[in-house]
Amino acid sequence: MFALNFQLPNHEKLLISRQKNCTIRLGDIRDAYPENSVVWITVGERFHQKHKLYMAVIDKVSIKKFSDLTTHDLDHQNPEIKTVEELLQFFATTYQKSVSPDDIVTVIYFSEIL
Repeated sequence: MFALNFQLPNHEKLLISRQKNCTIRLGDIRDAYPENSVVWITVGERFHQKHKLYMAVIDKVSIKKFSDLTTHDLDHQNPEIKTVEELLQFFATTYQKSVSPDDIVTVIYFSEIL
């Protein structure tokens, strides 16, 4: 079984409250998360122990340019981020590298399995 891991404390809060059901990841990683796959939603820093929150199914995976992200994508990724520019800045800070509107991202929508 795969895991879809989230490292930031803010994401953990959004996942627990079920406000987050989408993740946007840099690059084309669609092969790692095929649609209809069952995954563990986990939280934890890289190379450290992870905490399982719940199981989920990957509903939809799409590849887009950063600049082509929709308000729907942004809202489901993090309701506090309202524009692509804000998400670009967030990614630049998180990944500690320059991120451009032409960069490719993978948008992954998931639903909790009860």
